[in-house]
Amino acid sequence: MYESFYGLTAKPFQLKPDPSFYFGSKGHKRAMAYLEYGLSQGEGFIVITGEVGAGKTTLVRNLFRELDSDKILAAQIVNTHLNSDDTLRMVAGAFGLPFEGATKASLLTRVEQFLRQCDMRGQRALLVVDEAQNLSPQTVEELRMLSNFQTDDKSLLQTFLLGQPEFRKTLLSPEMLQLRQRVIATYHLGPMDAEETRTYIEHRLHTVGWSGSPSISDEAFTEIHAFTGGIPRKINTLCDRLFLMGYLEELYAFSIAEVQEVTKDIEREFDVPAEAGQGDLMPLRDFAAASLVDQPRIDLDIMDERLSRIERSVVSVLDALRKILSSPKMKNQPNEPNP
Repeated sequence: MYESFYGLTAKPFQLKPDPSFYFGSKGHKRAMAYLEYGLSQGEGFIVITGEVGAGKTTLVRNLFRELDSDKILAAQIVNTHLNSDDTLRMVAGAFGLPFEGATKASLLTRVEQFLRQCDMRGQRALLVVDEAQNLSPQTVEELRMLSNFQTDDKSLLQTFLLGQPEFRKTLLSPEMLQLRQRVIATYHLGPMDAEETRTYIEHRLHTVGWSGSPSISDEAFTEIHAFTGGIPRKINTLCDRLFLMGYLEELYAFSIAEVQEVTKDIEREFDVPAEAGQGDLMPLRDFAAASLVDQPRIDLDIMDERLSRIERSVVSVLDALRKILSSPKMKNQPNEPNP
């Protein structure tokens, strides 16, 4: 692994959202301000949208870390390819309520009783729904109905909806009128500019003890931003590959040449055979940058662990070869005579 080679305490460019690496770009600070505003209001829906890998989940996990658990009880739903009844079960399960074999009526009763118990303890319940673009209009309506649980003067449940840009189309549909009336704030989280991309990379490296080695040239930073478009997850993926290459080739400085070498490798991996026809294909560079990470989200913790295992296997083999080739016995081997 390149962490030990470069003297880093952990992997700086992992795929899984980790609040310890939270970086407050201009967009992330504004999105966080909307979330905090929503919490202060204690009711309604907050909607945050952004491209795949823009950092929405990391944003919310950072918010969770700062919450006072004595006052706010937060739960999160990620799997949203569900019908309305299954979503109700997911909500119950997220708050630790039993849901197996329960009817819809009994689930609603359990959820309401739970919310009222929270209120009696001086707590407020917060539900965060990730990947909201996968919700059907019927499921969104089910979530809206849960917001009807309230006392005489306040709501018992507040909901944050996080989704990709297409979720806005769902919100604008005619059947979403009642939900739109309960949305108290909405924000779209865009990509980072070139300067923020550089600061983001340096921030993640400093978090794990980077002291300037390997060095990264100004042109390399510019190329990283050009290829990734300022999307955090794409930056992580590219930089992880760059540092792995640096370890394998024992590099202590990255210039634009090294970045371009890695991006070319990525492009070749996603190259389209000539016989497939060109048709309406997007430019290869754009396709590679997008396809590398824009797949439907699965468990990123599992994916990251699998990639780490592969890296460890490759690195172990290379280390063994280096030791063999550098051993005195190998160095003293006579040259083979020419045939």
